[in-house]
Amino acid sequence: MKRIQAACICQTLHFLLKEDVERQWAAKQVQQEVEHYKQGLERNQTQYRIVEENVQPDGSVILKIIKQYNSSPVGDYLN
Repeated sequence: MKRIQAACICQTLHFLLKEDVERQWAAKQVQQEVEHYKQGLERNQTQYRIVEENVQPDGSVILKIIKQYNSSPVGDYLN
């Protein structure tokens, strides 16, 4: 028999601007979307660590994150 002792997932997320709206407004919406994503992780009590968060010249955001996979223990992945 096997059991998962620790599990995390590493993701690179690219939050893109909407194309049919003013650029400044779209960049603000992207920032709100990123914050909403982070709040969702907190609300769901998902353990995570943001490795890198970069705002691109066009206003989009690239977020590199290591987060808990399902409800598995994270072990030392987030240290």
